[in-house]
Amino acid sequence: MEDKLKNMTVEELKAELARLKDNLCDIEDMHLFTFAKTSAHIGSEKAYNMQLEFEDECKLINEQIAEIEKELKARNC
Repeated sequence: MEDKLKNMTVEELKAELARLKDNLCDIEDMHLFTFAKTSAHIGSEKAYNMQLEFEDECKLINEQIAEIEKELKARNC
């Protein structure tokens, strides 16, 4: 992904950073709603798998955010 970032303009990087942060908020909100705000019954195995998927997805997005922030910092933005 680093090669892709180097070819992006500062505006594109900032837009991608905003998109990723928005996606992360959406995922966190959906997770919170699923586990705290709904009365739907979710079996323990399903809940465990959903938690693992949530953690993996958040980790991936946070890594991408960190890469973009690193690239912006390298460009003094």
